[in-house]
Amino acid sequence: MQSGSSRILDLMSRGYTREWYLNKVNRIKEILGESCGISSDMISGFCSETEAEHEETLSLMDIVQYDYAYMFAYSERPGTPAAKKYADDVANDIKTRRLDEIITKQRNHSLVRYKQDVGTLQRVLIEGQSRRSEGHWQGRTSANRVVVFEKANSQKGEYVNVKIESCTSGTLLGKIVN
Repeated sequence: MQSGSSRILDLMSRGYTREWYLNKVNRIKEILGESCGISSDMISGFCSETEAEHEETLSLMDIVQYDYAYMFAYSERPGTPAAKKYADDVANDIKTRRLDEIITKQRNHSLVRYKQDVGTLQRVLIEGQSRRSEGHWQGRTSANRVVVFEKANSQKGEYVNVKIESCTSGTLLGKIVN
Protein backbone atom coordinates (compact mmCIF):
# COMPACT_ATOMS: atom_id res chain seq x y z
CA MET A 1 0.00 0.00 0.00
CA GLN A 2 3.00 2.36 0.54
CA SER A 3 0.74 5.21 1.71
CA GLY A 4 -2.74 5.70 3.13
CA SER A 5 -3.19 8.93 1.16
CA SER A 6 -4.82 8.83 -2.28
CA ARG A 7 -2.90 11.98 -3.29
CA ILE A 8 0.45 10.39 -2.41
CA LEU A 9 -0.54 7.14 -4.16
CA ASP A 10 -1.29 9.20 -7.27
CA LEU A 11 2.12 10.91 -7.07
CA MET A 12 3.66 7.43 -6.77
CA SER A 13 1.74 6.38 -9.93
CA ARG A 14 0.17 3.44 -8.09
CA GLY A 15 -3.02 3.48 -10.16
CA TYR A 16 -5.42 3.05 -7.24
CA THR A 17 -6.87 5.05 -4.36
CA ARG A 18 -7.17 4.44 -0.63
CA GLU A 19 -10.86 3.66 -1.06
CA TRP A 20 -10.26 1.15 -3.88
CA TYR A 21 -7.59 -0.59 -1.79
CA LEU A 22 -9.76 -0.78 1.33
CA ASN A 23 -12.60 -2.25 -0.74
CA LYS A 24 -10.24 -5.00 -1.96
CA VAL A 25 -9.02 -5.74 1.59
CA ASN A 26 -12.62 -5.90 2.84
CA ARG A 27 -13.51 -8.33 0.05
CA ILE A 28 -10.52 -10.55 0.87
CA LYS A 29 -11.58 -10.66 4.53
CA GLU A 30 -15.18 -11.46 3.51
CA ILE A 31 -13.99 -14.43 1.46
CA LEU A 32 -11.13 -15.74 3.63
CA GLY A 33 -12.06 -14.44 7.06
CA GLU A 34 -9.67 -13.04 9.64
CA SER A 35 -7.29 -15.98 9.22
CA CYS A 36 -5.87 -14.57 5.99
CA GLY A 37 -2.46 -12.95 6.15
CA ILE A 38 -2.10 -9.48 4.66
CA SER A 39 1.20 -7.66 4.32
CA SER A 40 2.32 -4.39 2.81
CA ASP A 41 5.16 -2.00 2.14
CA MET A 42 5.01 1.39 3.85
CA ILE A 43 7.03 4.45 2.84
CA SER A 44 7.27 7.43 5.17
CA GLY A 45 8.09 10.91 3.94
CA PHE A 46 7.43 10.60 0.22
CA CYS A 47 7.81 13.90 -1.64
CA SER A 48 5.43 16.58 -0.29
CA GLU A 49 3.76 14.22 2.22
CA THR A 50 1.98 16.28 4.87
CA GLU A 51 1.42 15.36 8.49
CA ALA A 52 -2.27 14.78 7.71
CA GLU A 53 -1.32 12.36 4.91
CA HIS A 54 1.01 10.51 7.27
CA GLU A 55 -1.94 10.23 9.68
CA GLU A 56 -3.97 8.73 6.80
CA THR A 57 -1.32 6.01 6.52
CA LEU A 58 -1.51 5.30 10.24
CA SER A 59 -5.32 5.18 10.13
CA LEU A 60 -5.25 2.81 7.15
CA MET A 61 -2.91 0.54 9.13
CA ASP A 62 -5.43 0.55 11.99
CA ILE A 63 -8.22 -0.46 9.60
CA VAL A 64 -6.34 -3.23 7.78
CA GLN A 65 -4.31 -4.62 10.72
CA TYR A 66 -1.44 -6.03 8.63
CA ASP A 67 0.25 -9.21 9.75
CA TYR A 68 3.59 -7.73 8.78
CA ALA A 69 5.00 -4.94 6.65
CA TYR A 70 8.22 -3.80 5.06
CA MET A 71 8.73 -0.23 6.21
CA PHE A 72 11.08 2.41 4.83
CA ALA A 73 11.78 6.12 4.88
CA TYR A 74 11.63 7.57 1.38
CA SER A 75 15.00 8.11 -0.23
CA GLU A 76 15.45 9.61 -3.66
CA ARG A 77 16.79 7.20 -6.28
CA PRO A 78 18.44 8.86 -9.30
CA GLY A 79 16.69 8.25 -12.59
CA THR A 80 13.33 7.22 -11.11
CA PRO A 81 10.16 9.07 -12.14
CA ALA A 82 9.83 10.51 -8.60
CA ALA A 83 13.38 11.88 -8.68
CA LYS A 84 12.73 13.46 -12.09
CA LYS A 85 9.35 15.00 -11.19
CA TYR A 86 9.37 15.83 -7.46
CA ALA A 87 11.59 17.46 -4.89
CA ASP A 88 12.62 15.30 -1.94
CA ASP A 89 11.27 17.99 0.39
CA VAL A 90 10.43 16.14 3.61
CA ALA A 91 13.17 16.62 6.19
CA ASN A 92 15.05 13.48 7.26
CA ASP A 93 14.17 13.94 10.94
CA ILE A 94 10.47 14.04 9.99
CA LYS A 95 10.83 10.93 7.79
CA THR A 96 12.55 9.12 10.66
CA ARG A 97 9.91 10.10 13.22
CA ARG A 98 7.12 9.04 10.88
CA LEU A 99 8.87 5.76 10.13
CA ASP A 100 9.26 5.09 13.87
CA GLU A 101 5.52 5.67 14.31
CA ILE A 102 4.74 3.27 11.46
CA ILE A 103 7.09 0.61 12.89
CA THR A 104 5.65 0.91 16.39
CA LYS A 105 2.10 0.64 15.10
CA GLN A 106 2.96 -2.35 12.90
CA ARG A 107 4.67 -4.21 15.76
CA ASN A 108 1.53 -3.74 17.86
CA HIS A 109 -0.72 -4.93 15.03
CA SER A 110 1.50 -7.94 14.32
CA LEU A 111 1.39 -8.97 17.97
CA VAL A 112 -2.42 -8.74 18.02
CA ARG A 113 -2.68 -10.76 14.79
CA TYR A 114 -0.18 -13.40 15.95
CA LYS A 115 -1.83 -13.79 19.37
CA GLN A 116 -4.97 -14.92 17.52
CA ASP A 117 -3.09 -18.07 16.50
CA VAL A 118 -1.98 -19.04 20.03
CA GLY A 119 -3.71 -22.27 20.99
CA THR A 120 -4.52 -23.24 17.39
CA LEU A 121 -3.19 -26.10 15.29
CA GLN A 122 -1.43 -24.90 12.14
CA ARG A 123 -0.22 -26.81 9.09
CA VAL A 124 3.34 -25.58 8.57
CA LEU A 125 5.73 -26.01 5.64
CA ILE A 126 9.25 -26.49 7.02
CA GLU A 127 11.56 -24.03 5.23
CA GLY A 128 14.79 -24.68 7.08
CA GLN A 129 16.70 -24.34 10.29
CA SER A 130 15.81 -21.56 12.69
CA ARG A 131 18.29 -18.69 12.61
CA ARG A 132 18.62 -18.78 16.39
CA SER A 133 18.76 -22.48 17.21
CA GLU A 134 20.15 -25.57 15.49
CA GLY A 135 17.56 -27.67 17.31
CA HIS A 136 14.60 -25.82 15.79
CA TRP A 137 12.95 -25.53 12.39
CA GLN A 138 11.45 -22.44 10.87
CA GLY A 139 8.40 -22.72 8.64
CA ARG A 140 5.33 -20.84 7.48
CA THR A 141 1.61 -21.21 7.90
CA SER A 142 -0.89 -20.87 5.04
CA ALA A 143 -1.22 -17.20 6.10
CA ASN A 144 2.57 -16.82 5.61
CA ARG A 145 3.26 -16.41 9.33
CA VAL A 146 6.67 -17.59 10.53
CA VAL A 147 6.63 -20.46 13.03
CA VAL A 148 9.60 -21.81 15.03
CA PHE A 149 9.43 -25.27 16.62
CA GLU A 150 11.64 -28.17 17.75
CA LYS A 151 12.91 -30.37 14.91
CA ALA A 152 11.73 -33.75 16.26
CA ASN A 153 11.51 -36.34 13.44
CA SER A 154 10.85 -34.00 10.56
CA GLN A 155 12.65 -32.78 7.46
CA LYS A 156 12.96 -29.57 5.47
CA GLY A 157 10.22 -29.42 2.82
CA GLU A 158 7.69 -31.44 4.84
CA TYR A 159 4.34 -30.24 6.10
CA VAL A 160 3.81 -30.76 9.83
CA ASN A 161 1.04 -29.94 12.27
CA VAL A 162 2.22 -27.46 14.88
CA LYS A 163 0.33 -26.46 18.02
CA ILE A 164 1.00 -22.74 18.54
CA GLU A 165 1.94 -22.17 22.18
CA SER A 166 3.10 -18.53 22.21
CA CYS A 167 4.27 -15.71 19.98
CA THR A 168 6.26 -12.54 19.59
CA SER A 169 5.30 -9.68 17.27
CA GLY A 170 7.12 -11.44 14.43
CA THR A 171 7.11 -15.17 15.15
CA LEU A 172 4.77 -17.93 16.25
CA LEU A 173 6.30 -20.51 18.62
CA GLY A 174 4.99 -24.03 18.81
CA LYS A 175 5.43 -27.77 19.01
CA ILE A 176 4.90 -30.51 16.42
CA VAL A 177 1.88 -32.70 17.18
CA ASN A 178 0.73 -35.91 15.48
